[in-house]
Amino acid sequence: METLRERKKQRTREALVRAALELFTTQGYEHTTVDEIAETVGVSQRTFFRYFAGKEDVAFTVQAMTEERFVAAVRARPAHEAPMEALRQAVLEGWDAIRETVETAVPVELYVRMYRTIESTPALLAAHLLRSAATEETIARVLAEREGVDVDADPRPRLAVAVFGGVIRVTERQWCTGDDFSLDAIRQLTASCLDQVGSALTGNWRADRDR
Repeated sequence: METLRERKKQRTREALVRAALELFTTQGYEHTTVDEIAETVGVSQRTFFRYFAGKEDVAFTVQAMTEERFVAAVRARPAHEAPMEALRQAVLEGWDAIRETVETAVPVELYVRMYRTIESTPALLAAHLLRSAATEETIARVLAEREGVDVDADPRPRLAVAVFGGVIRVTERQWCTGDDFSLDAIRQLTASCLDQVGSALTGNWRADRDR
């Protein structure tokens, strides 16, 4: 059973995350200091560092939760699904679960704003790409385990995840430059991009254009 002290620590952590994301999205990541985040919550800088290693750590807290949820969703897909189908279903069926995960920490609207801030902030975008590469490697190993192959000898798990990861990056960019920034919009955009993978890789684009 969770103690009063544990609940207080959790509330402080959640308050720091929310304050940080509000500041990052309103005044900019690079113009926000750890002291400002701590002051907003009414705690010391020292208290902040008990929970987070620094600004980047707190900036990606909610995203880390969604990444963990996605990896778990891939691992839980039925064994009969082909690898790409497992990835597709995990991401498309996982949006409701991801929404619930996000809402345990911050409002979905704030999460969406932070997503756009990451895309428009060079330091955060670089960190995001590094994190994505690490997540893709984890997923490749999950796929290899599902299919009973050696991820270091068989290139297919990493190839499948590379294609899937490329689709996600295209989706993120289109979503962040569009007019609808809802989670429903990115879900629909993801489905649309995934539907075009086959024709994009093997189709004759000129033939499509000349129809």
